[in-house]
Parts: sequence; C-alpha cells; structure tokens
Amino acid sequence: METSTKPSNTHIGRKISRIREIRGIKQEHLASELGVSQQSVSRMEQSEVLDDDVLEKVAKVLGVNSEAIKNYSDEATINFIANTYNDNAASYGHYYNFSPIEKIVTLYDEKIALLERLLLAEKEKNELLKGKQ
Repeated sequence: METSTKPSNTHIGRKISRIREIRGIKQEHLASELGVSQQSVSRMEQSEVLDDDVLEKVAKVLGVNSEAIKNYSDEATINFIANTYNDNAASYGHYYNFSPIEKIVTLYDEKIALLERLLLAEKEKNELLKGKQ
C-alpha cells in the first residue's frame, strides 16, 4: 500500500536557514542586504515555499545559486565534508598523531646539541686567542 507523502526535504526556508548558519551569516545581516527587516527574514525561513525572484536575491546574498538552496541537504553536506576531510588527510599525510612529551624531548635534545656546538666554538676561539699571545 503506497501513501503519497510530501518529502520533508522541500522546506526552502529551513534550507536557507541552514546555509545561512553554515556561512556564518546572521539574520540581521541577511535582512540588511535584502533591504528587509530581521522579522521578514525569520518569516522567510519559516516558509515552506518562496517566490523564485526572492529566492534568487537570497541566494546571491548567501553566495550560492538558487539551485543550491533547492537541492540542499544536511546529509549530503556532512558526507561531502567527511569525504573531503578524509581524502585530504590521506593525500597530504596529516594525521596529527604526536605525543606532546616526545615533542618536548625533541626540543630539549636540539637545545643541548646547540649548546654543545656553542661551547665547542668558544673553546676554539679561546685556543686561537691563546695562540696569538
């Protein structure tokens, strides 16, 4: 038995809200750019459907096209980020697994080596000065 239910993924206002949040844009800024009040943006984000011309204006301010808003999905965005992160981590070898203690020991060893080289240079300088007298 089939039921014809409307997919919950068609709420344009929620999609605008999510994209706005991801982009780090506040409702006040979006309202200012659109020349409307913050309450108008709030109502817009609660609307299931928007006129195409309004959607185009919102898309322009958000830095995307209207099709990106229409086709937006949280799941696809999360998958994209996860796949991009994993691909980049693998291709660049960035695994950031290091021990802070090992790093401190390495820095300490480098410091000791530097001090030993400085001491040796001073001894050589003293020998040269003794030889000139």
